[in-house]
Amino acid sequence: MVKCVMPFTSPKELKFDPISGLSSFTLPTDLPQDVAGLIALLQGAETRCKELEIELTVTKHNADAQLLKVQRDADARIQALLEQIVLARHRQFGASSEALPAQARLFDEADVLASTSTTEQDQVSLPELGSIDHKITTPAAPKKPARGKRAPLPDDLQRVDIIHDVAEAQRTCPCGTPMIAIGDDVSEQLDIVPMQIRVLRHIRKRYGCPQSTHAPITAALPAQPLPKTNASASLLAMLLTVKYVDGLPLTRFAKVLARHGVIVADQTLARWVIGSANLLQPLHNLLRDSLLEGPVIHMDETVVQVLQEKDKSPTSQSYMWVQAGGKAGQRVVLFDYDPSRAGSVPRRLLQDYAGYLISDAYAGYAQFDQSKDIIRLGCWAHVRRRFMEAIKVQPKGKRGRANEAVELIGKLYRIERDTKESSDVERYQARQQTSVPILAQLKSWLDKTRHQVTPKSALGTALSYMADCWPTLTRYTDRGDLPIDNNRCENAIRPFVIGRKAWLFSATPAGANASAILYSLIETAKANGHEPYAWLHHVLRRIPKAQTLADYEALLPWNLLQQDLITDVVD
Repeated sequence: MVKCVMPFTSPKELKFDPISGLSSFTLPTDLPQDVAGLIALLQGAETRCKELEIELTVTKHNADAQLLKVQRDADARIQALLEQIVLARHRQFGASSEALPAQARLFDEADVLASTSTTEQDQVSLPELGSIDHKITTPAAPKKPARGKRAPLPDDLQRVDIIHDVAEAQRTCPCGTPMIAIGDDVSEQLDIVPMQIRVLRHIRKRYGCPQSTHAPITAALPAQPLPKTNASASLLAMLLTVKYVDGLPLTRFAKVLARHGVIVADQTLARWVIGSANLLQPLHNLLRDSLLEGPVIHMDETVVQVLQEKDKSPTSQSYMWVQAGGKAGQRVVLFDYDPSRAGSVPRRLLQDYAGYLISDAYAGYAQFDQSKDIIRLGCWAHVRRRFMEAIKVQPKGKRGRANEAVELIGKLYRIERDTKESSDVERYQARQQTSVPILAQLKSWLDKTRHQVTPKSALGTALSYMADCWPTLTRYTDRGDLPIDNNRCENAIRPFVIGRKAWLFSATPAGANASAILYSLIETAKANGHEPYAWLHHVLRRIPKAQTLADYEALLPWNLLQQDLITDVVD
């Protein structure tokens, strides 16, 4: 409350103390001597006191509002930090929501699987040989094994027959008649032969003139993958397989060789890897051509550490960019190394491309929103993942708004599952009839919920992400052949991420580029149904002789039959 402490002559001389809430006045030097002047002075002071009371009320209201806003922001920040702690603990110690339950116990896998198996599973006999005629009875078509039974071993594995005969003394029937062979009981046991290291001796015959008149001639040595080394195509194929398929660092493979008495330095193995990548570079170029000719490209990137990258710290991050796509019947997976994550990288990689691009919401892809040739698609898997994180931070057993989003997204995926084997036309019709109404329902829910949730919370972040990506998320329903998510690229990038946990980093950019080439070729071979070692062995034996474009194209995974690779390995 405003209080006048001393008489005064002018309201302009009033001083207000915002802390105490009191106003003080200085004593004027000349007071009016008439009654009217004093009355006017008092009326002015009263008016000024009322103004100050109003100002004080407004000031307190603004201060309370500001304090309330600060408190709300602090509460939201605390809640966001608590959610981050919960998610971090879940990532560190919890089971992944996208994995099978059994994966939570990887370290005691043998105990778990053994405890759930039966004796019959370990002693399954394959179909018996024919009875008296000794002919093997082969079923017309392979049947799915009964529940709890092991599937037969692959037919293309080499068979070694071990005969177990009945003792001569036991072949006489109790009636006294000698027994005759009426059939065989056959059971198969999976066996493995440890890796064998041998030396291939190339003996080149040399002929000379008996009279020493002319120079001698020597048989030519067939073209070799790495001519100035003593590594065969088989060794190189195994080296690339254990590193890029099995994720074994070069130093560990060197120890494997050392156990067999062969000492090969890690640096030598690294040079063989880079040399193999240079040899296979033309195939990588052909893969890019096929990728750019496809209607859809999946794209993503992941980090990789390169120790000797120019103008970068050894602890800094570089990037491996992954693209997946290709024409019908030509599935392509392409890796490209670049020290930067700038938007110029995807612009360079997608130069001259026209079609659909599906990716996450990384800002580097936003430049294609203005492109006339590239149409962006959003990834529903990324959206669902954020709502799953919001569910994880909810109180246990409580159903929240994030569950509603996950259920609606699940309906979209159920339609995709039901139409997986359908034609593009049938899938398009199903999307228009069923998916589009679900998307409209999801959009209505998004608009209603978004402004009721704290933006920085896990749910608020998921809602903002979906709202920002909405135009690209609904675009997949425009056609029947467009993907709903970017899982194809994420599945292709997973072997690299798993291998990176073992070898941790690349020493040089040359090594990183070699890894990009080799991961591209191996993952493309796998995507087209080939066993990586068999395909590499076949290609490394033949690519030194390739001269023309047709020679290189004949080595691409979709131009080779699996039977050719099996025969090649056996030979």
